This record gives sequence, structure tokens and C-alpha cells, in this order.
Amino acid sequence: MRALLSVSDKSGILEFAKSLDKLGVEIISTGGTAKLLKDNGIKVMGVSDVTGFPECLDGRVKTLHPKIHGGILAVRDNPEHMARLDELDIKTIDLVVVNLYPFKETISKDDVTLADAIENIDIGGPTMIRAAAKNHGDVAVITDPKDYPEIIRQLEENKSISKDTKYALALKVFEHTASYDAMIADYLKKQIETEPFGKTMTLTFEKVQDMRYGENPHQKAAFYKEIGSEKGTLVEAQQLHGKELSYNNINDTDSAIQILKEFHNEPTVVAVKHANPCGVGSGTHIYEAFKKAYEGDPVSIFGGIIAANKEIDEQTASKISELFIEVLVAPGYSQEALAILKAKKNIRILKLENIAHKYHGYELKKVMGGVLIQDVNHVLLGDDLKVVTKRQPTAKEMEDLMFAWKIVKHTKSNAITFAKDKMLVANGPGQVSRIAALNNAARQGGEALIGSVLASDAFFPFPDSVMAAYEAGITAIIQPGGAMKDEESIELCNRYNIAMVFTGIRHFKH
Repeated sequence: MRALLSVSDKSGILEFAKSLDKLGVEIISTGGTAKLLKDNGIKVMGVSDVTGFPECLDGRVKTLHPKIHGGILAVRDNPEHMARLDELDIKTIDLVVVNLYPFKETISKDDVTLADAIENIDIGGPTMIRAAAKNHGDVAVITDPKDYPEIIRQLEENKSISKDTKYALALKVFEHTASYDAMIADYLKKQIETEPFGKTMTLTFEKVQDMRYGENPHQKAAFYKEIGSEKGTLVEAQQLHGKELSYNNINDTDSAIQILKEFHNEPTVVAVKHANPCGVGSGTHIYEAFKKAYEGDPVSIFGGIIAANKEIDEQTASKISELFIEVLVAPGYSQEALAILKAKKNIRILKLENIAHKYHGYELKKVMGGVLIQDVNHVLLGDDLKVVTKRQPTAKEMEDLMFAWKIVKHTKSNAITFAKDKMLVANGPGQVSRIAALNNAARQGGEALIGSVLASDAFFPFPDSVMAAYEAGITAIIQPGGAMKDEESIELCNRYNIAMVFTGIRHFKH
């Protein structure tokens, strides 16, 4: 049996090679891997000794040779293949152990240059492992050091590697090379000004964890992360306490973090239930922000997600500990706060530094037979914020209008948001008509809506929304504008002394 070993990640390779050597396997190797093995007393044949051709071009060309690839690709049951190997003096290679140049690690460095990235694009490695995977009926191929122990076990017990194992290893190769090439293409695309959505779209993700189940117990699920994921995203969070995150936990926590990013450095707390904000508050300190988020809807926050953009202190932790909360995420916790929160067995505590960091990726939505992709919605206002009523909003009303606008942007459409004193008072998400969303929110808010402001994620198609808002006691409205009946809505606002602002931009969220 002959094995070719050429690895960038040398984890476990020395022990693996020693086991192969003990089993009488002839080892071929290249460059740094060969030196490591030789320095540790393992008999190694250099690739140049096999090919009769020296490594050249700074190591760019070493394994790209018929004596390597013929030995890998020959089908052992094909007499013509084997006769041809004899004629060309090519010996078979039965085990290929290769992992690729560290392209991901290279581009993850802050100071990486394009030249560095290019030099870490592997050519010979992918060619060898793809060849071995294609011929997996005869050749085993290993790209992951975690597979070394199982291969040694099978060789020691059976003197061979099972067909099922070879097949599984081959599948792993094609998953790996597909991801590797997608990563390279994505990186190169980002280096030039080009259309982000090309003729084909190939994305690659790495598994973070298998989930106990998906949205419902009968659905299988897993969580994957983007390659080179950015700061301030959920995949970068450190879990300090609690059970494993569920599918719904991750979805809802991501929604909370997205909303939180709208508020930058102002102390803000966001509570989310079923991916919609149910409590949001901003204040001079995090405890005040939490109180507002809680008091806006003390019922819906039960069993929800809480996200904060400042360190959780002892006072805030004490109040949170009185509630049943699924997940709490913040950039940090005081020692006293953490001790209080960890006394709650079931709360999942996440630490996410840079929680306000702006995310620059894409949004994906899977549909049957395809996928939708779009830019992240970073825009808040249009180019022309315009007061369209006779009465101008007061400074306080404008502050609350902007607060409400940030929340309605992240509420499922059709969406209506009521806010007062930088506190979410009532939210009406996900209705099939705008007036229904408004009426639902108005029933929820009741008398607390008096003196509040209203935000609508899209224009009012009819003036009935203005009438309902007036009856609820609001004093100002912010909406995109652009409906055929805008003038009727403006006229009603003027009649009832309601200030109305047009943003010139809508924020549908489905």
C-alpha cells in the first residue's frame, strides 16, 4: 500500500504517519510535510523521487505529474489501465492525505493583501483530492485530521479501508472543494467594483451545530455560519450560561440584534417575540432602557428574547431575573449581574462584543426551487424627509417619530408602531391590511397611546388610518407617502392638528 501525505494543517499528521509506517505503508510526501516526517525518523519518499522531476516555481508545481495522478486515477479492475501503468512505470497510490492551503485563515487577517490571498489558492491539492475522490472505489482520501484514527483502526483490524468509508470520505472532498472554490470566488468578487448578483450564485457556510429540531419538533435543522463572518453577528457570540440555543432562539435573537443596530450608542434594550419587537426602550442608562422595554408590553416579553447594547449591570440583572426570558444578549455583564442571572437555570446568556457593528452581507430567503437574495436594508430614511402638514412636529415628537420609524422598519408587514418618550407603546405586525394592523395595535395600547406618535412601514392607501390614529390619541405620524389618496390623509391630519412626516422610503419586511 502506498500513501501520499501533503498537508498544510499538520495536526495529528506525525502520529498518523507513524502508524502507517508501522503498518508497512510506503509514504510519499512533499515539502514541509516530508521534512517533518523525516526529522522524526519516518521513512519518506519525496515526490520528486517518484516523478523524476524537481519541485519548481516556489513549490507551485510539485504533484502535477502523470506519475502522481496516474497512480491515483487508475481503475484497478481495468486491465488496460493497469497495463498502461506498467508500460509507463507508474505505481498505484492507495491513500491520499491532503488538506489545502489556508485560504480562509489568510483572508480573515485584517492586513491581508490580494497577493497574499492569491498565493494561498491551492492548485495541486484540490486536483489530487478530487482525483482520489473520483476514484474512491480504489483510493481513500483524507482531508480532515479528525478522520485519521478511524482509518488507522480499519487498517489495523482489516488491513483495508471499507467501501462505505471511502465513499463518505469522497463526498467530504467534493463538499470541501466546492466550499473552497466558492470562498475564493466570493473574495475575488469583493476586490473589484462589479455587479454583486452574477449569472450564478455559489455560497458557502460552515456548520456551527446540529439543532435538536427546527421551528417545530418534527422538523430537522442545523445552524451554519458564513465564512469570515463579521463582528457583531450572532455566530460570534459567546454563550456564558444556559441550554443550547434552539432554531427559534437563533431566529428571534438575530431579529433583536438587527433592531438594536439601529440605535447605535444610545443605551437601548430590545425585546422580541416571534421575530417581532414587543418592547423597545432607549434611556440615559441601560436600566432605564430596560424598564421602558418591559413596561411597553409586560405580557408579551414573557418567554421572549432581550438584547441590550450596553453592559448589563446589577440593577438591570435583578429586574430581568424576575422574568422568564429565553435569551439575553449584551456586549458584557458586570460580575454581580452575571452571578444574579446564572442563578436562573434556563436563561441562555450570550456575550456579543461589537453588538452595534454594521453588518455588510446579504439577506437570503429560500423559496421552493430557488432562493431570493438582496442587500441588507441599511437605509433608514429617503433623501427628502418632508413635513406635509400645516403643523410641524415638535422636537420631542420628531425624536419619538424617528424612534418609532426604526422599530417599524423591523416589524413584519403590514406594520404599525406606536411610541412615546422613546418607548414602544404598542406594535401591530403582520396583518393583511394596514387598518387591521393599526386597529390591533390600538387595542393593545389602549389609553397608553394618548400623546404617542405612529409609524407606518408603507403608505396609507386610505385616510381611514388617520381617523383611527386620531381616535387612539396620537399627535404625529411618520410614513413613506406616495399613495393616491395622500391629500385626503393630509387634510384629515390638518383638521385634527396631527403633524405628518413623509420619509420617501418604505420598509416592507416579509
